[in-house]
Order: sequence, then C-alpha cells, then structure tokens
Amino acid sequence: MIFQALLDCMDFTGWLLLGFVLLLILDVVKNGRPPNFPPGPWAAPLVGNLLTPLDFKTMEKVAKEYGPVFSVRKGSERLVFVSGHKMVKEALVNQLDSFVDRPIVPLFHVVFKGLGIALSNGYLWKKQRKFANTHLRYFGEGQKSLERYIEVEALFLCEAFKDEQGRPFNPHYTLTNAVSNIISSVVFGHRFEYSDPSFREFLELDNEAVILSGSLRAQLFDAFPGLMTYLPGPHQTVHSNYRRIVKFLENEIEKHKEGWNPDDPRDYIDVYLSEIEKKKDDPLAGFNIETLVVSTLDLIEAGTESAATTLRWALLYMLHYPEIQEKVQAEIDRVIGQSRQPTMADRPNMPYTDAVIHEVQRIGNIVPMGFPKMASKDTTLGGYFIPKGTSTTTILSSVLFDKNEWATPDVFNPEHFLDSEGKFVKRDAFLPFSAGKRMCLGEHLAKMELFLFFSTMLQRFTFAPVPGEMPSMEGVMGFTHSPEEYRLLAVPR
Repeated sequence: MIFQALLDCMDFTGWLLLGFVLLLILDVVKNGRPPNFPPGPWAAPLVGNLLTPLDFKTMEKVAKEYGPVFSVRKGSERLVFVSGHKMVKEALVNQLDSFVDRPIVPLFHVVFKGLGIALSNGYLWKKQRKFANTHLRYFGEGQKSLERYIEVEALFLCEAFKDEQGRPFNPHYTLTNAVSNIISSVVFGHRFEYSDPSFREFLELDNEAVILSGSLRAQLFDAFPGLMTYLPGPHQTVHSNYRRIVKFLENEIEKHKEGWNPDDPRDYIDVYLSEIEKKKDDPLAGFNIETLVVSTLDLIEAGTESAATTLRWALLYMLHYPEIQEKVQAEIDRVIGQSRQPTMADRPNMPYTDAVIHEVQRIGNIVPMGFPKMASKDTTLGGYFIPKGTSTTTILSSVLFDKNEWATPDVFNPEHFLDSEGKFVKRDAFLPFSAGKRMCLGEHLAKMELFLFFSTMLQRFTFAPVPGEMPSMEGVMGFTHSPEEYRLLAVPR
C-alpha cells in the first residue's frame, strides 16, 4: 500500500531523480575501487575523470601527487599508469609475463579488430609476430640487405634536398616517405617515388590520424564508444582515415595476387599469401587476408613513424644547436670523409654522432605513453593490487626524463651517452622502444635508419633555419610527440 502510494504521487521529475539515484548506486557497486588498488584523483560518478587528458605532461603531474603507480578512471574503466625508471622496469622487465597482453582500445579496435601484430593477443599474436620476425629478417637481411636499402634511399633523399636548390622547404613528408620506403621495399617489394600522390595521401592520412588519436575528444570514444559512434568528432576522422589506408593496402595485396608465384616469393606479402594456404587447418593462428591487411599496416607504421619523427626532431635540434651539428660533421669528415657513403660499420668509430642520435630519441620523446598493456594475470606492482584485465600504461617519458637517471634531463645534451673519454655508453634508462615482450618490432630497423639517414644527410648538407623562422621545440601532442611543422635550409657542403 505504501509503495503504491509513492508510485501514484511520483511525477516526471521524481522518476528522473529516482533513476539518477539508482544509476549512482549501480555505479558505486559496479565500479567501486578494488581493495588496495592504485590511488588516483577523485572520479565523478558515471563519467570518472572524463576531463583529464591522458597525455604525458598531465600524467606526470598526477604521478607527483599519487606516486609512481596510480590510476585514472574513464567512464566505467579504471586505467593504471606506471611512472619512473624503477617502476617501469619492474613492470616491463622484472614482471614481463604479468603485462604482456593488449587491452581493447575502442578507438583503434574499430579498424584493427584485435588482429595483426601490435594489438593482438595470445596464440594469434605469437604466431603473427614470429612469422613477421622470421620473414622480415629473410627479406631484409638475407636475400637483400636492409642496410643497402637504406643506403640507396639516403641518396634519393639527399637528391630531393638538393633539388630544393637552397630554398626554404618543409622536410616532413620527404623524410617520412624515405623512411617508409625501407619497410615498403620489404613488404611490398618496391619503393614509392616522393612524387607519388597516392602514397603521399597515405602518409598524410596516417599522420593526421596519429595526431588526432591523442586528443581529449578522441579519447572520449574510448570511454563511451557506444554513444560516440553516432556523434561527430575527431574519432570519426581517425576511423575514416584508416578506412582509406586499409583500402590502399587492399589494392596493393590484390596486385600481388595477380603476379603471385608461391615458388618464387618477391616480398613479405607473397610469403604471407603462401602461409594462408599452409595454415588453413589452423584458423586460430589468424592467417587470412583480413589479418594480412592489419599486419601490413602494423609493419608500415612500426617501420615509419618512430624513425621518421625522430629524424624530424634531429634536424630541428641541429637548427637550434649548430655547434653540435659542426661536431657531428667533424666526426663524419674524420672517420668517413666525403668520398664514400656512411655504413653501419662506421658507427662504432663515431661515438659522438651515435650519442647525438640517442639524445634526440631521448628528448624527442616520440612515444611518451608507449602503448597500453593489460594485466594478463592478477599481480602486485609497487605494493598495489592490479587485477587481471586491467589496462596498464607505462609512461616512457617519465623514464627518459627521470631526474635520478639523467644529469640534465630537460636539456639537449649528447654527453648523457658519452663517458669521460668520449666513448659511447649505453644507458639503462634509455627506453624509447619500450622493453619486454611487447617492445617495438621495428627497433633494429629504426636504429639502422637513424644512423645511416642522419649521418648521410649531415655528410652532404649543413642545415640552417630560415631567417626569421626559428621553429619551436615545443612539439605536437598526439598519439606520438612530434615537432610542429617547420621549414629549413639545406646548404650543400
């Protein structure tokens, strides 16, 4: 009787209030903080820390308040972040089996669907990564040398710079195309001309998607994918760009099918097509056309983004530190001279150049947040309990700028990688490619590209700012941390 009387006197506002209270109770019950879970800022009911951007600068501020292991809530999901060299190493190296899986990131899952290499898990991931490692090595270091690919492409790059005839120009897409041509030669069996409009569009679409995916509005999609799917925003551009990129890759694969000879594979795609036939009885390994498309996208991104962005930072720092550029050129002239091109065999004899490249990688901070991992089992980190399935991000920038590890963490200083005698020294806190089982697949390739492209460019040119246009070193915050667009002068030596 009492319950019926309450129902009879409830108006629309009352029902609305009741519904809201029930939602709050449900949110507390369902999304309450687990016992001994990492601390973090107060999260609003239902939406969590919705307005807190997940960029490295904001997360560093949160880490100062809550410690090296903390959490942030987006929507109903609690995300764990790990900061500082000591704790990041604990997660990635000492507990490498605890954080080996990838979580579903809705913004990327729309396209990648848990396939390929970078965002897959379990048996499929192991099979796809092993296959990629084996056959990239075969085509890159067996029949054809990756080093030779880079040496030839470095000459094309220098010719493109020379064609600018000393005029101001933006090196962005010329550098990106040059770097991408290395992995393209292995995956597609050919390079792309810098004037190729289709590949230029591919690179521009990818660059825009990488920048937009790090924005706060795009991150809303990860918190509320069901709702945001139907609303406008940068996430729509990200998805649209990747759909066009996928179409480009599908066309390349179709061309391969036309001339495919399983007895005479020309490149990575050819051997993958053969593997699809061989693995028909093992569908869980994921060898099919859809996974081939995603794997190809993984390889092109891994083989392009980090090295190309690092080279853009490298030229930018040479504009700001001409005295360092002169010292690199002096070492190049002393060790190599002008009569031949740099090779990887020169690197041990060029510690200063090597140190400059490493310092660019450190302070350039290309992938500051790494890519999120997921606790593959219940585990403890920093004294806190992290349940299986929890998305966990290791903040790589916090390692690269750790005040306990670097003498001048906020200053461009190649001496970080040199001993008192000027010899190159490795640093334990140098983790631009992450670490553990999920470290960047393209690390070996990127190291070769950085040394050969950088040393060849500085052997042939002196880079100077356009008068009145000294570019900013602030950087653009996206999924990666990249320089703002800038112009420079390439003066032949």
